[in-house]
Amino acid sequence: MAEGKILAGHAVRRLRRQAGLTQAAMAEVLAISPSYLNLVERNQRPVSATLLVRLAERFDFDPRSLAAGEPGGGAAAIRRRLADPMFADLEIDRNEVEDWLAAAPGGAEAFARMFDRAGAGAVVDAVADPVALVRREIERWRGHFADLDSAAEALADELRLGAGDLYGAIAERLRVKHSLAIRVLPVDVMPDMLQRLDLHARQLQLSETLDPASRTFAVATQLALIEARGEIEALARGAGFAERAAERLFRRHLASYFAAALMMPYARFLRACESTGYDIELLQRRFGAGFEQVAHRLTTLQRVGARGLAFFMVRIDRAGQASKRFSGASGAALAEAEGRCPLWRLHEAFDRPGSLVVQLVELEDGARWLTMARTVAPQGRRYGGVPAEFAVGLGVAADQARTLAVARGVDLAGEAMPVGLGCRACFRGACPQRSLAPAGRALTVSDRERRLSALTFAGD
Repeated sequence: MAEGKILAGHAVRRLRRQAGLTQAAMAEVLAISPSYLNLVERNQRPVSATLLVRLAERFDFDPRSLAAGEPGGGAAAIRRRLADPMFADLEIDRNEVEDWLAAAPGGAEAFARMFDRAGAGAVVDAVADPVALVRREIERWRGHFADLDSAAEALADELRLGAGDLYGAIAERLRVKHSLAIRVLPVDVMPDMLQRLDLHARQLQLSETLDPASRTFAVATQLALIEARGEIEALARGAGFAERAAERLFRRHLASYFAAALMMPYARFLRACESTGYDIELLQRRFGAGFEQVAHRLTTLQRVGARGLAFFMVRIDRAGQASKRFSGASGAALAEAEGRCPLWRLHEAFDRPGSLVVQLVELEDGARWLTMARTVAPQGRRYGGVPAEFAVGLGVAADQARTLAVARGVDLAGEAMPVGLGCRACFRGACPQRSLAPAGRALTVSDRERRLSALTFAGD
């Protein structure tokens, strides 16, 4: 982070209040003057690199949380909201937004919350959408559930003391401790189901179409529902969902989280990530997991004092519809956005099934990301059945990507593909791939000239 360029008074003020300190007390802890801290909190002085180090050392402050903790998600997120047609006549430019965030962060956050709650424009009405409610709760935790991780890690150590085969160890524990047998059934018996709990027969029934990684994940999920029930129930109650469907979806996510943490125990997995350069294929083989399971696990590595890189993940179908989005601690607009840019090679993964597609991209606000994408197929697919395929995209900030195996040979400071967040939220001019004008911008049509893009707009 460059010296003298970070204005993050809102984050420092929030940290001080969480610690229950006055400005004078916090200034003493940081070995700075109260007047300087006051100026920092009012965004009249930048947060220097030295101050960041002291915050990290004395308050376990993660500098990467600055972007994620900006009011309203930061300038880019505020501009996306202001792109709604209701604000078109105001012509609010980038500088005004940044001035607003610096001068009145609380007001900007209030605007963002009101706009999102009202469901204005293209914003999803989360009150009526259980998936959006659950996603909001997951992101509130930055994708990391410390109690579940610790419990799963302890159980993983216990299981591995008795057997090297995790699937076999879990199956034996379910049988001996919980009187629950595992039975793998032919696809003709379970034609449209991957797993089923038959309490009458005391069986967890699995489809024969599940691959080994998915079978392990299935039995680990069932074990989570039994042995991590207390932790899961506490988190579900704490979420305070009014919608029953949202509560059940959240419980399912938490059980899946525990299962992934059981297959990829935190400390062991993080060490493997760092020693291999986050080599996903190697991590798959080492932990007996699938590509999507590893990709999602990478977004959760935010244990205090032992954080991994801040990855985001998104899963789309061929139509570009997102069925999974996890921004974790990255605060990545690429994961948050409703739309996607066709210039982002996430879509290209469909043309190269099973191959990893790597790309350096740059957003309008200058944020640069190293991204990778690969196709995955859902379990249960049979010959002659309806084919289904998804592309899973992962990304990490370019300035954090130097140690990645996929970054070898990539000039992270070099030319990057300019991408947007979907045409309606993108204000880049002269884009030959543009299909729609930005929201709130009127089309301009000239009889005397024709530009590279057929859709030009006011301000282009």
